[in-house]
Amino acid sequence: MDKIILIIQREYLTRVRKRSFLLTTFLVPLFFIAMYVGIIFLTKKSFEDSHAYVYVVDNTHTVSAKLKNNKNITYIDDKKDLSTQLENLKLASDNTSILFIPEDFFSAQKVEFLSSSKPNVLSQKEIRNDLTGIIQQFKYEQLGIDTNKLKEINSAVDIVAKEITADGETKDSNTEVAMGIALALSVLVYLSLFLYGSQVMRGIIEEKSNRIIEVIISSVKPFQLMMGKIVGIGLVGLTQFMLWIIFTFILATAASTFLVSKEELGQQMVNRGMQTETLDSLSHAEGTAQEALLTPEMLAMFQSVNFGELITCFFIFFLGGYLIYSALFAAIGSAVDSETEASQFTMPVTMPLLLTYALSFSVLLNDPHGNVATWLSFIPFTSPIAMLVRIPFGVPTWQIVTSAILLIGGFVLTTWFAARIYRVGILMYGKKASYKELLKWFRYKN
Repeated sequence: MDKIILIIQREYLTRVRKRSFLLTTFLVPLFFIAMYVGIIFLTKKSFEDSHAYVYVVDNTHTVSAKLKNNKNITYIDDKKDLSTQLENLKLASDNTSILFIPEDFFSAQKVEFLSSSKPNVLSQKEIRNDLTGIIQQFKYEQLGIDTNKLKEINSAVDIVAKEITADGETKDSNTEVAMGIALALSVLVYLSLFLYGSQVMRGIIEEKSNRIIEVIISSVKPFQLMMGKIVGIGLVGLTQFMLWIIFTFILATAASTFLVSKEELGQQMVNRGMQTETLDSLSHAEGTAQEALLTPEMLAMFQSVNFGELITCFFIFFLGGYLIYSALFAAIGSAVDSETEASQFTMPVTMPLLLTYALSFSVLLNDPHGNVATWLSFIPFTSPIAMLVRIPFGVPTWQIVTSAILLIGGFVLTTWFAARIYRVGILMYGKKASYKELLKWFRYKN
């Protein structure tokens, strides 16, 4: 155990002191914040620059008067014919277009939208909606239907989803929050397991190619070396990951407070007819810096989530998944001489993880308590993602405990299997490994 601790200490301190570690730790949060500010800035600018000016050539002489200007489009009816308007279009800006309405518009229900470049899709949608409303109004009048009475009819149904607890009480289900948390955990675990597992593999390949491993192996057993590397590099990754979260939170708070004006951006969104939900999501995103923006409904939704259980389970299943896949990546790193050769082994190993990640966006979210989701949450190679996706929807305690026990057992079995390959492969040079060769190494007794 002392030797394993020494290897962990060496791996951790050596990598943490590297300049690349420090640069990556500080630059990645800056990159994400810069991207965050850039997206907001470009979105704001696109709202300002996307206003369209549409010259209307109306051969029906009735439709143009019914077209109303809005936040996105200004309709211009100057009574010129189409040929004159086409000549003017050549000298106009990119945001200028011509809407030609033929005489048979009400029967054919077809118009032409002319532009000097590719017409804006958003503008086409706005014009289509405006013209559709005019057609509907025309047909209602033909049928003698009072449109004012139609507008008074409200047929929207509001579904209030409730969840019945074991005590027989009801509470809001807040399925949207559970889905958001489940997707975030799925992406986070998938990327993290790949990132940290690859670091273990690269570290072993690097020392093997430098022949340092021959000196180290004379003092420690291969299993001790493998475990020390897995734990040490894992701690490096976790340290960097936590620093990313802390720095990103600090920088996001500063950016939201000092660089971005919520009132100005919100006004731009309102001026462009953005939906209320979009503005609410903006308020929630800036809520980390301005708690006053959080509504009581949003606070109640997040208070319904058992974050204590969620964080505990995240730690257990993330750690278990990391140990399993890191052991497999360590075995792969010991069997090859370069990362190029490792690709033939990494794909089959990571296929269960990739499959579960893909299913998390469909099967696991649509039916988190179904047979497929339940069995995937019990298999050690898929449970780190499957169980974390299911937990926000409410999972029985016995299933969580069973899955955790199976995950620990899977780690022990995987480590034993990987160690038998690692002990031989770590001293093999100049020979391309195959699955048949790996099986032979596994069967060696000494």
